[in-house]
Amino acid sequence: MITSAGALGLLALTATACSGEAARLGMPEPISIQGERMLRLWQGSWIAAFAVGAVVWGLIIWAVVFHRKRSDDLPPQVRYNMPIEILYTAVPFVIIAVLFYFTARDQNFVEKTTDKPDVVVDVTAFQWSWQFDYVENGQSVATVVGQPVAPNGPAPAKPVMTIPANETVRVRLHANDVIHSFWVPALIYKKDVMPGYTNEFEFTANKLGTYEGRCAELCGVDHSRMLFQLKVVTPEQYDKFIADAKAKKQAASTQAAGGAN
Repeated sequence: MITSAGALGLLALTATACSGEAARLGMPEPISIQGERMLRLWQGSWIAAFAVGAVVWGLIIWAVVFHRKRSDDLPPQVRYNMPIEILYTAVPFVIIAVLFYFTARDQNFVEKTTDKPDVVVDVTAFQWSWQFDYVENGQSVATVVGQPVAPNGPAPAKPVMTIPANETVRVRLHANDVIHSFWVPALIYKKDVMPGYTNEFEFTANKLGTYEGRCAELCGVDHSRMLFQLKVVTPEQYDKFIADAKAKKQAASTQAAGGAN
């Protein structure tokens, strides 16, 4: 009865808050299809944990209530009961196997990369800011460079990484100095940025807006100020952003060539 009450309570919680913060169990609202998959894995793990907890507490309370000491007589012993021993040995293995399957399945989905992503961004981390290079046909067509933190100076404006919604974005991570970590909480994902090694991942954002990002690896004295923003725009707005960046780059190149002459 108590176990049933616990299960009903869990069902009521998930049913009444399925679209709210309580249902996410501490996770931020995801803005990508990969983040949504990870959120479902997180929720499923908690539901499994609640279910196991309800069974365990139900058995404990059942034993306390119905098998409490009533006399000095030794109660019937159940050791060497093979069916029970097989049950409590096999059930944990089944639970672990199920959790492992869903974890491996979702990890493969999240870490999957495509042959031809719609957008490629080279992200370079350095002490203590970020550089975003937008790559087309192997060439950088636009660059956003964050300003490093000046000693005892005010925090500079955060560099902004602009990407289109509903398109596959590949992020290639590079580091110039020490190990950093690229983290946007709204993606429910982070990836280490290591010197001498290119890490990469892909995601497809499906919610417009501007989201905070930061370095999640202690990388030096101004690690806490190594911030950036991820801006998700419509494909049309992204195309305009790239076109404007190309025009600005071409104008700067032309001006530099004229000055050299």
